Amino acid sequence: MGKLMNSIATTLFAVTLVALALTLEACGDNNSKTGTASTSTVHGTLIDSPPFRIASLTAADFAAELGTSASGMQLLEIAGTPTCGVDFYYIQYYTVGGAAETTNASGALMVPTGGTGCSGARPIVLYAHGTTTAKNYNIANIADPTNPAYDESALIAAMYAAQGFIVVAPNYAGYDVSSLPYHPYLNGAQQSGDMMDALSAARTALPTTFASSTSDNGQLLVTGYSQGGYVALATVHALQVAGQTVTAAAPGSGPYALEAFGDAIFYGNVDIGSVVFAPLLTTSYQKAYGNIYQSTSDVYTAMYATGIDTLLPSDQSLDSIFASGLLPETALFDSVTFATAASSTMYLEGLGVPAGEAGGLGAAMAVPANPLFASGFGSPFLINDAYRVSYVLDAAGNPDGAIAGSPLAGLAAAPPAQTFRNALYVNDLRNGSWAPMEPLLMCGGVQDPTVFFNNAQIMQQFWSNFPLPLGLITVFSVDPYPATTSIIPLQAGFLQAEAAIDTEAGGGLPGEEAVIQNYHGTLVPPFCAAAARGFFLQFLGT
Repeated sequence: MGKLMNSIATTLFAVTLVALALTLEACGDNNSKTGTASTSTVHGTLIDSPPFRIASLTAADFAAELGTSASGMQLLEIAGTPTCGVDFYYIQYYTVGGAAETTNASGALMVPTGGTGCSGARPIVLYAHGTTTAKNYNIANIADPTNPAYDESALIAAMYAAQGFIVVAPNYAGYDVSSLPYHPYLNGAQQSGDMMDALSAARTALPTTFASSTSDNGQLLVTGYSQGGYVALATVHALQVAGQTVTAAAPGSGPYALEAFGDAIFYGNVDIGSVVFAPLLTTSYQKAYGNIYQSTSDVYTAMYATGIDTLLPSDQSLDSIFASGLLPETALFDSVTFATAASSTMYLEGLGVPAGEAGGLGAAMAVPANPLFASGFGSPFLINDAYRVSYVLDAAGNPDGAIAGSPLAGLAAAPPAQTFRNALYVNDLRNGSWAPMEPLLMCGGVQDPTVFFNNAQIMQQFWSNFPLPLGLITVFSVDPYPATTSIIPLQAGFLQAEAAIDTEAGGGLPGEEAVIQNYHGTLVPPFCAAAARGFFLQFLGT
């Protein structure tokens, strides 16, 4: 299960490109330009100019090395043969943390090189990565195959930079060399600001690179997956508010409707990966708002409370964290006290919940029949019972519109009183009564067990209340479940990849479990990236 959680939490496409590092051009002489370090700490400022070039690949080298492994060949089939070389630059810049504290952050600037369609004025893809627990996550470092961001770096390089797009991809505050001692996870204002600061720094860096013949043509395409899907959509909103141009956006599999998503989980629909997401979220929101808990034991059981606020991101692997007993592998909630509706009711009455309310609440909080959701219950478990009760009481008394079946699919009628739920409310992307003004593709997989596909559907329903142009927003599943006669080639490719995982695991129940375990982190990402690129191509030059 540790390997499963590691795959889920990093949301990476598992591509083995170890041989790639052997062909990277030596960088010792590549960074021979005279450099300067900025003395300004204004957010968006590039710290080192010119940025360090980590690697330079020709299109032929990149294609040849991808072709040396089965997984690399699969990526080539999805992304297409590289038509451009790629220079990988490491940028550092200033941004702010969740409490508006000044901090540094880093990221990647990938610049296409070569002939027609690779140099000259090119569009920028601003990319947001998914959840990772690895503190040393660095998308720029394609030269080190042991780097935990290596696979995602290869994916976006093959999908975008090697096809003529300039790529800007921050590592986020709290990762890599950032001095921030935590990560502002799913803090919409901070993370969108981090993205915009990385973009500003990259635009400053671009003319100083060895590929200075490649320039920004002014078209900006915003995308990301999982956490990055949320961050991408939050960034679209922030850019819109700032009056900056966005050409098109394609967020993938993001938890956009955070309040509705949180309500579903606390009611018992526990997603895969929740034991990792919970401490990242509570630490993030505690740093930002200061009211999630007075002590971590307010939220977490005694077995896990000590040190959980500084646990993630970590230099330890997720497998090691599980093995050390610092987190349970799957058990978010108690499976004993809430095993049945009857026992739940008695327990709730013991906590002071009126008998008339305890019965219905107890039924709602019992271990669900769905085996996937039931795997989120166990003993020992992460979230203490009283905290879960406080959340569910708030949600029951002031329901989210999507959970309550409102035709508006809006947020709770009033700001929640329960502080963690209120933080989700504040960062829910339905907040602010806004709608996108640029073409938007929301990609995902309809059977996703980690970030439920209805996050996109809730947003689409919410935006249906605005007078938007027909066809401005598209919600698309790469998984054509239930199967139809109108499956497009991208969906057919997904089904083939899904079948390959099933077969490799032995078919039947083991195969089904393997598909579930790999669905969000391995199966869907490359296909959503391909869908995003195809979507973007429609708008280039317009």
